Amino acid sequence: MRPDILNPLFAEVIALKGIGPGLAKPLERLGLARAVDVAFHLPTGFIDRVPRDELDAADAGRIIAITLTAVNYRFGGSARAPARVQAVDARGNYVTLVFFGGNSGWAKKLLPLNEARFVSGKLETYGQELQIVHPDLVLAPEEAESVGREAVYPCSEGITSKRIAALAAQAIERAPELPEWIEPSLKAQHGWPAWKQALAAIHADPADAKARERLAYDEIFANQLALLLVRGEARAKRGRPLAGDGRLRDRLQLPYAPTGAQSRTIREIEGDMAQSQPMLRLLQGDVGSGKTLVATMALLIAAEAGAQGAMLAPTEILARQHFETLTRMLSGLDVRVAILTGRDKGKAREATLMGLADGSIDILVGTHAIFQEGVRYKDLGLVVVDEQHRFGVAERLMLQSKAQVPPHLLVMTATPIPRTLQLATHGEMDVSRLDEMPPGREPIATSVMSEDRLSEIVEALGRHLGSGKQAYWVCPLVEESEKVDLAAAEQRAAELQMRFGDRVGLVHGRMKGPEKDAVMARFAAGGTGVLVATTVIEVGVDVPNATLIVIEHADRFGLAQLHQLRGRVGRGGGKSHCVLLRGAGLSETSRARLALMRDTNDGFLIAERDLELRGGGELLGTRQSGEQQFRLATPEMMQALIVAANADARLLVDQDRGLKTPRGEAARTALYLFERDAAVALLRAG
Repeated sequence: MRPDILNPLFAEVIALKGIGPGLAKPLERLGLARAVDVAFHLPTGFIDRVPRDELDAADAGRIIAITLTAVNYRFGGSARAPARVQAVDARGNYVTLVFFGGNSGWAKKLLPLNEARFVSGKLETYGQELQIVHPDLVLAPEEAESVGREAVYPCSEGITSKRIAALAAQAIERAPELPEWIEPSLKAQHGWPAWKQALAAIHADPADAKARERLAYDEIFANQLALLLVRGEARAKRGRPLAGDGRLRDRLQLPYAPTGAQSRTIREIEGDMAQSQPMLRLLQGDVGSGKTLVATMALLIAAEAGAQGAMLAPTEILARQHFETLTRMLSGLDVRVAILTGRDKGKAREATLMGLADGSIDILVGTHAIFQEGVRYKDLGLVVVDEQHRFGVAERLMLQSKAQVPPHLLVMTATPIPRTLQLATHGEMDVSRLDEMPPGREPIATSVMSEDRLSEIVEALGRHLGSGKQAYWVCPLVEESEKVDLAAAEQRAAELQMRFGDRVGLVHGRMKGPEKDAVMARFAAGGTGVLVATTVIEVGVDVPNATLIVIEHADRFGLAQLHQLRGRVGRGGGKSHCVLLRGAGLSETSRARLALMRDTNDGFLIAERDLELRGGGELLGTRQSGEQQFRLATPEMMQALIVAANADARLLVDQDRGLKTPRGEAARTALYLFERDAAVALLRAG
């Protein structure tokens, strides 16, 4: 159980004063459900208001705070015309305060004529005039707060940065003084404040580097400690050695000889599975590097040893793709493969459950449904998890609880993880890497084009279809949003259908499973030439005849996700092409990211560069469900602090495996604070 000392922080956000129904939705959109979420919702910057007694054109471009008196209104004739208020400072210097949107009534209420008001906003020059557009503060002089830095928070519609700051202050009041978990000499070396002091400091001054660094270190340290405890627990358990005799693998008919990287990785896995200590191995392989073959060999080793294997995929599309691939590859072998997803009901589901329980099913493929409470295995010896970044440490522990003895665990990802972040996300695992491509795989030719050339691309698509080839067309949204100007998949599909008729199919995440499967099956069979899709095709779709992919608004995607999407083509012989459609007015960072996609097909290089270019962005380029997110540590801080955090966590575990010393108890509190509860559960079990 969580220590009582933390309960005030983990209270629901409605425990904070002033939160009613009107604030519930905007807080929910920001993911702020508890007081601790508000405390950890750190400001991203600050408004640095410069106090002034008089107006000065030299301050143009700065946010100033000054006492002004309204002397004249200049309102336009139409309801939409901007409202202008002429005001003067104490010395009679003029400035125009501008309110767009026809807010004349509001402007009069804020700034009554001949009454002094404390005004803050960005001073600008417009022709020969000084002006402030939409002042961020207009207060009666007696209500004016002290002028200085004001924190700026990530907001959503319906809540202001100032309101979040007030809630954060309440959340910090609830924060207890906690015992110190950082090794004393390390804390002294960096000059870090105590935990609560750092939390208060960063909300008061977002530029406080020491406070921000301390909080980031705490989160990284808790993460590293949790992973080390998970690894230690796994290594301490006795599993079941699985030594295959080769009778199934030797009969497997492969279209090509395994690459050197595949052969090396298979040997590593075979060696792991032969040990009584359960395998904990991460397999990294770039798009198209042949991870499925490696996983198949591991599953056959388990079958040869008389055990069952389970393969878990994050989506139904990917699960069915794996099932079809395994069924095809293992045809003719004495191996029974089955599939189980949330859609499987009735007699088919019952037959699968019976086959698992009596051992007649050797390999089960599916989604999370394969580890639901009612699913029983006769002898589960190996679990393979595909697209590892979608499953966190807690999920990995849950998978292992389904066997009589801990099974061997192989987790795979086609999302290359920068070497600098492997410790953060997979610190409890051994790592294998497929760094070669199977023969016949050509690099995908990638071009970046402006969306203004859309008509040219549609013409090129027509020629592509005329040659008998197929294509993907990826859009970020399912339907038009009034707030975000992105092309919707439904609209794009309708436009392309006007040109190409029923040769255009559409698939997206809101479709029901059978409907989605039917569209995918028709495309895979060549019944449609163009598949318009959202990012549901990011993983798992394998159509060798599809040799072109067009990705709209590519500048809005993370690099890792773009690389995954590009990997849907290039799966057959011949040249494949990827067209990245960009919007207008790109930032330098966006230009650099798209140029990197154009210049290289190396996913590992892309991952490293993505980390550098994105800065504080998502670790894997796009937010995925399952894996614990870092809220306080940016990737830059991760790079700077993770080695020290890992060393400190190792030292603590070496000296105090059960975390029973005073510092160990403090570290337990940190694990609860940063919600690495699965690791604490291991300590209790031990």
